[in-house]
Amino acid sequence: MKTKAVRIYGVKDLRLEEFELPELGEDEIQARIVTDSLCMSTYKVANQGAKHKKLPDNLAENPVVMGHEFCGVIEAVGKKWRHLYKPGDKFVAQPNLGRADTFSLGYSFPYVGGEATKVVIMNEAIEKGCLLPYQGESFFEGALVEPLSCVIAGFKANFHLQDRNGYGHAMGIKRHGAMAILGGTGPMGSLAIDYAIHGEQKPSLLVVTGSTEEKLERSKKLYPPEEARAHGVELYYVHTPKGSSFVDALKELTPGKQGFDDVFLMVAQEDMVTKAEALLAVDGCLNFFAGPADAGFSARMNFYNLHYNATHFVGTSGSNTEDMKDAVTCIEKKTVNLAKIATHIMGLNDVCGSILKMPELPGGKKIVYSQKNYPITDVGEFAGTGAMEAALKEIVAKHGGLWSAEAEAYFLENCPDI
Repeated sequence: MKTKAVRIYGVKDLRLEEFELPELGEDEIQARIVTDSLCMSTYKVANQGAKHKKLPDNLAENPVVMGHEFCGVIEAVGKKWRHLYKPGDKFVAQPNLGRADTFSLGYSFPYVGGEATKVVIMNEAIEKGCLLPYQGESFFEGALVEPLSCVIAGFKANFHLQDRNGYGHAMGIKRHGAMAILGGTGPMGSLAIDYAIHGEQKPSLLVVTGSTEEKLERSKKLYPPEEARAHGVELYYVHTPKGSSFVDALKELTPGKQGFDDVFLMVAQEDMVTKAEALLAVDGCLNFFAGPADAGFSARMNFYNLHYNATHFVGTSGSNTEDMKDAVTCIEKKTVNLAKIATHIMGLNDVCGSILKMPELPGGKKIVYSQKNYPITDVGEFAGTGAMEAALKEIVAKHGGLWSAEAEAYFLENCPDI
């Protein structure tokens, strides 16, 4: 059986190719990928090639399939797994296999990844519970389960002292505490805002910063302070141009001007790390959420505060299966609205070029419809006079300018296949 897929051969060497998949084994599952969402991690992979820790060394001879945020439909099930899975089941993939070599789905293997029409999922991934049932109403939301799960993982990883005179810790962000999301106007920052407002364990104060006024205004429109207040969260958006001094101004917003219990840093910039640490209150937790491309990335930190104020730092990369399950539940229960960050769609044909220019692309998440042939398009700006574009414009307008399950269904029915 043939598949079409985006494979990486080396630094900035991405190719959309058709090739033969191996015959399905008794302990494997064959699936049709419907959606994948592009991630900045894939951009880093494209720019590092085999130097990236999740990629094998011999890429030129053994290329791997890209795309780790994917959702699809099972087509065939090997004998070993027929008691758990059947053709027609929808699923989302947990890419993290928990291996010592960090190899993961959508990074490291020749026959499985989200930027493909068909894949063969190996026994190891199924045994480790990486193939999760999904009953959400849209496939594009399924492709956003993985990034949402990373945010959920970050919220869980933060911790605080149960008692200043003890050593026990309470896991998670501080309930009804003060939280800051620095550089929070990108897709992951948006997910963090949504989850902080609507999640079960939420802060009372949330401050979101951004270096670009346009992006900050977009976030404010998507997640207005009035909506946050209705859920018990006082939300402020603060413009912090690159290089600006904002620590004192942000602390002014916190109770007693003492600083933040939880700070999430969404950008890998040295000066921002130093400022993020300076924002912490006593027992404050800094989550360095951004993934730096430089293995030697470091920053100046205040260890006086570490010693006397019990400040602490965590970093989370990816998520585990429980986080993915929690994300699926959030989507199925509509706790969060992922349509707010799904700003662009495209077919498999436009993936290679889009990955290589991701930092230049505006908006939020880019959804790949892996079976389709369509240029990357802002969902609010369908061009042309064709019947399909006209219909999609109407559907998007009906849903407040957002992509939707209805728009997706029409697109899947009417867009040409790759």
